[in-house]
Amino acid sequence: MLDAKLKDQLKGYLDNVKQPIELVAALDDSAKASELYELLQEIDALSDMITLREDGDSDVRRPSFAINRVGTDIGVRFAGIPMGHEFTSLVLALLQVGGHPSKATPELIQQVQELDGNFEFETYFSLSCQNCPDVVQALNLMSVLNPSVKHTAIDGALFQAEVEEREIMAVPSVYLNGKLFGQGRMKLEEIVAKLDTNTDAREADKIRQKGIFEVLVIGGGPAGSAAAVYAARKGITTGIAAERFGGQVADTMGIENLISVPYTEGPKLVAAMEQNVIEYGVDIMNMQRAEKLIPATKPGMPHEIRMANGASLKARTLVLSTGARWRQLGVPGEDKYRNKGVAYCPHCDGPLFKGKRVAVIGGGNSGVEAAIDLAGIVGHVTLLEFGVELRADEVLQRKLRSLKNVDVAVSAQTTEVTGANGKVNGLDYTDRNSGKNVHVELEGVFIQIGLLPNTEWLKGDIELSKHGEVVINERNETSIPGVFAAGDATTVPYKQIVISMGEGSKAALSAFDFLIRNSADE
Repeated sequence: MLDAKLKDQLKGYLDNVKQPIELVAALDDSAKASELYELLQEIDALSDMITLREDGDSDVRRPSFAINRVGTDIGVRFAGIPMGHEFTSLVLALLQVGGHPSKATPELIQQVQELDGNFEFETYFSLSCQNCPDVVQALNLMSVLNPSVKHTAIDGALFQAEVEEREIMAVPSVYLNGKLFGQGRMKLEEIVAKLDTNTDAREADKIRQKGIFEVLVIGGGPAGSAAAVYAARKGITTGIAAERFGGQVADTMGIENLISVPYTEGPKLVAAMEQNVIEYGVDIMNMQRAEKLIPATKPGMPHEIRMANGASLKARTLVLSTGARWRQLGVPGEDKYRNKGVAYCPHCDGPLFKGKRVAVIGGGNSGVEAAIDLAGIVGHVTLLEFGVELRADEVLQRKLRSLKNVDVAVSAQTTEVTGANGKVNGLDYTDRNSGKNVHVELEGVFIQIGLLPNTEWLKGDIELSKHGEVVINERNETSIPGVFAAGDATTVPYKQIVISMGEGSKAALSAFDFLIRNSADE
């Protein structure tokens, strides 16, 4: 299954295995089991520290396999074949079960090791989901660090009966001791925070002990990361507080228009951004949600940002780069059937609708791209656009028109997502030309209608546009002296990664210019 180049790379990684491990396969007569066994044999042949057994327990999913540290109860299990986005999860599991240390902070490792109780996790993933590896890798690491934690990663496309029984319509879906624990992308610290109720208090205490930053960036997407790097390069104390480092980029699949980078994917870009920020010594405060801006009494004096955990951060200048989130339709049924047929990420959740009927709402680039991607997986796609014509690039429209299992309806106003027995069974829309009401029977609805800025917490404290964007000028200055803003949360046109990076850099340079012209003593 692995080509020669990949085998060479994997062999090099496996040189880092310090303790003997065994692969324990649980197979059946299926073609997928044969593929899995071939993969395990290839891995076994790459290292003397690995042995392969075929006597997996009779009560586990098939095909599946465990990676166990010999002589211990430390191990992880994969139900399915962890290729695609999950190949990295497989490699990390081999290394970590084999004794190679994690890159997690000592503090976080200790927090995992001190968790008390019995935690049986099951994660349903799809091989095309770019958010799933973060969850799979975090839970795998937890099971290596704490014997009380057990984890099985399950390919939902391969175990469709389970997916149907548990009515899973979004990945990653995580179950703890048989009950739904969470859905969507979660990093290690987020999972631990849900299990350890003292996390917020500890984080608040840490924040209270921090001094006054010269530049404090709120938000960790492309704009925030660029601002932090440019500020830190000036040799000034720089911090970055983010609810989720990487922001929406972490949910982006293929990125092909970042200049000089022919192709990358969101999670890879986020990892590179974070490493870049770390290398400049920026104080990164992740999982921190800002709730209130208290402006300085005069230029040069510190602004205050109150956080959701009750603590506050202070800085002489701020760069607001809180980004945006998926805009919702706001129609009956959308919230009720979220993750039960209503979805926002076609790459993540598309494989769960294999052979079924779905709709895509939105005729811009993201909507048409979603329809094209889904058409190769699902049985039929209905694309609905509110306007009189599609807004996507012509090259995308040509591709869309070539697909035989896609129907397009323009001037279509979605009015309701319908459902029964807890999941989507259709949607209603109004033909804006004829006024006719139309019902479409389907199993999934993917919403792709643009972005909403994350600026609600700033209302009343700073000037916002009618769309809720932070109003800025050409120097990224806001209505408050010493407060700058950048990226998708602002009035800058064209919400693009490369533009956000440039705007973040510009905002940091403007903040530095402000600092040298406004001393704290004035």
